[in-house]
Amino acid sequence: QVQLVESGGGLVQAGDSLRLSCVASGRTFSSSGMGWFRQAPGKEREFVATISGSGGRTYYADSVKGRFTISRENAKSTMYLQMNSLKPEDTAVYYCAGRRALSYNTSPIPHEYDYWGQGTQVTVAS
Repeated sequence: QVQLVESGGGLVQAGDSLRLSCVASGRTFSSSGMGWFRQAPGKEREFVATISGSGGRTYYADSVKGRFTISRENAKSTMYLQMNSLKPEDTAVYYCAGRRALSYNTSPIPHEYDYWGQGTQVTVAS
């Protein structure tokens, strides 16, 4: 059974940093693009960042570019999202997602992901 489990969320002040982790189990994701999405109350799920299977290509939403960094360690089946200079508008539940095997590329489109974690709450106080 494939599982993606996020951790690292919490309550922080504006300007602080957090690092989210996503651990995959049940299959290897080294041949799959992965991504981070988020959903704020009353809003649709939105793309945050994505990384290719090798980790060599990344792509970010304009709202987080320059502040967030996505990375992965395939040997540990783990993906990360380093979030710096957090703003209140970053408050949301953050989800990690994985594409099917051999879908190496990045993607900002939710329906191109087959596996989703349960989410971790990030709250940024002003």
